[in-house]
Amino acid sequence: MTTQNQRKILVTSALPYANGDIHIGHLLEYVQTDIWVRFQKSRGHECYYVCADDTHGTPVMLRAQKEGKTPEDFIAEQQANHERDFAGALIEFDNFHSTHSSESKELTQGIYLKLKENGHISSKTINQLYDPEKNMFLPDRFVKGTCPKCDSENQYGDNCDNCGATYNPTDLKNPKSAVSGATPVLKESEHFFFDLKGFESFLREWLSSDGHVQSEVQNKMNEWLDDLRQWDISRDAPYFGWEIPGEEGKYFYVWLDAPIGYMASFKNLCDKTDGLNFDDYWQQGSDAEIYHFIGKDIIYFHTLFWPSVLKGAGYRTPTAVWAHGFVTVNGQKMSKSKGTFIKAKTYLEHLNPEYLRYYYAAKLSSKIDDFDLNLEDFAQRVNSDLVGKLVNIASRCSGFITKQFDSKLSSETIEPALLKEFTDSSEQIAKHYEARDFGKAIKLIMALADKANAYIAEKEPWKLVKNEATKAEAHLVCSLGINLFKVLVTYLNPVLPALADKVQDFLQLDNMNWDSAQEVLTDYEINKFKPMMQRIEMKSVEKMVENSKEDLEAEVEQPSKSKLSDPIKDEIQFGDFDKIDLRIAKIAKAEHVEGADKLLKLLLDLGEGVTKQVFAGIKSAYSPEDLEGKLTVMVANLAPRKMKFGMSEGMVLAAGPGGKELWILNPEDGAQPGMRVK
Repeated sequence: MTTQNQRKILVTSALPYANGDIHIGHLLEYVQTDIWVRFQKSRGHECYYVCADDTHGTPVMLRAQKEGKTPEDFIAEQQANHERDFAGALIEFDNFHSTHSSESKELTQGIYLKLKENGHISSKTINQLYDPEKNMFLPDRFVKGTCPKCDSENQYGDNCDNCGATYNPTDLKNPKSAVSGATPVLKESEHFFFDLKGFESFLREWLSSDGHVQSEVQNKMNEWLDDLRQWDISRDAPYFGWEIPGEEGKYFYVWLDAPIGYMASFKNLCDKTDGLNFDDYWQQGSDAEIYHFIGKDIIYFHTLFWPSVLKGAGYRTPTAVWAHGFVTVNGQKMSKSKGTFIKAKTYLEHLNPEYLRYYYAAKLSSKIDDFDLNLEDFAQRVNSDLVGKLVNIASRCSGFITKQFDSKLSSETIEPALLKEFTDSSEQIAKHYEARDFGKAIKLIMALADKANAYIAEKEPWKLVKNEATKAEAHLVCSLGINLFKVLVTYLNPVLPALADKVQDFLQLDNMNWDSAQEVLTDYEINKFKPMMQRIEMKSVEKMVENSKEDLEAEVEQPSKSKLSDPIKDEIQFGDFDKIDLRIAKIAKAEHVEGADKLLKLLLDLGEGVTKQVFAGIKSAYSPEDLEGKLTVMVANLAPRKMKFGMSEGMVLAAGPGGKELWILNPEDGAQPGMRVK
């Protein structure tokens, strides 16, 4: 360790809801968390980053019905999309799970029973609005009507967007069900409540303790402590979630099991990781640290409700809950009509994820101020800092090392005081990372980059190398430049992991952990420099914005008359289809994939010694021994894709509704491996 003993740290981000796509506003939180986790790991701490999809609730149930799918199938598809987007943004979870899991069910029901046993649960009969056509109780956001305060129409059942008033759904004038359009009726139902008021003294002490929350959050929570109420933790059937033990037709409200999803994901990780113990982190008195990164819109749940539930059920409480502000684009709330409501998928189709990671890091602080993504400033900042300053150091020096000095750095260091200034900055930069003041860390790193560039410009190695008398000095200057570059990239590794990987290969390093910044490379061979980062072209940014508008139009204009369970995708031309190279392949080997619920690992033989490894999601229908020796059809020219379990080099064609009813396309006798399918 650099300065302290190894710590045991568990970190979470808020669970993304399964009812929607990941967008660049969401990514702020996951990038912030990922940077902090990568920093802790680079310092040698035992740090785990877990998350999960938040899958339960009425919105998910209704969305699945609308799409003609079971809730289970719908959330599985959404989770795959979320994991794809997170991976694309270089978010590296140690475990990404689901609240619709055995661990979640066990922990949620167990915590409820402990709360009930300890006297923190009560029940009472309440009146709720009920949809007589859909035969279901309506959550607040599924009732619309006229605001009782300002008479603004088409307002939700909990608050008015026009005047800001809050009220009960029963206060709305002319209420209508947002599900069916029917006029709801009042109906009695027994509900179960968590006694949040009973934890007031605990919460006052917890919130006032140093470090549990930011000062701005503490001030806001203190205002709410005077108005704590019993918390309704139940919902009536039909509802997608976990049934309350012993209470038929009653389900846990999603906001009870959602934060328990943190524990469930970690429990899942512990069950498949030798030596990792759940109780070491979650039992009372644990010396481990637990941190939650969240948006400011869910502070109430995480700093009042969640610590109280943990306390009441006999678990330890979080070390800290850290909130951030909202993301605006070009100074305004993200807008679908303006194309600034940008999905992660759309961003990643047009721009390098490290551009966004760097811009977020450069402007993030430990406070909860809103964050503006100004697209012009974004492009200019990335081009200036990463291309013009950082990578420029290596590109200016490496060519001389390769061509003039046999790819070897000098055996001694010129200007040791300058190098020492860089390495001595380690702990100050580390303090900024630790405090989540990433912007301060970036500012200091870029100030050092300016000094490196100024030194190289002053020495002008391109001139020194032309004169035999000064050629040795050029070697020293360029070697120092490469070492300064290495130090800077080491400090930026948590922010720019893909760039760090390229630099690690360029410099033939075993690792680029935090301590490696102190190691000086002398009399050392490096590889040939390859371009590491391209400038952002504004036309790419503009295209991304334009495509975001098109995404919205596609959503709005989707035909409603299709009776297919899966809507038909956008039309393609015949030439597009002709790009697909379908080949007969023999399944030479099939095996289970450790840790994968749906995948089988296949080795496909296309003949003439050509084989491809493919991960296929057909485990529910086939066992490996059933597949070996069979012929199938594969997409042979699909670009390889790096997955969690290895590289997949194609796709096996299969059809069916899923589960056991999933069939690989098995060619008739006479087909040979490698034959093209027309």
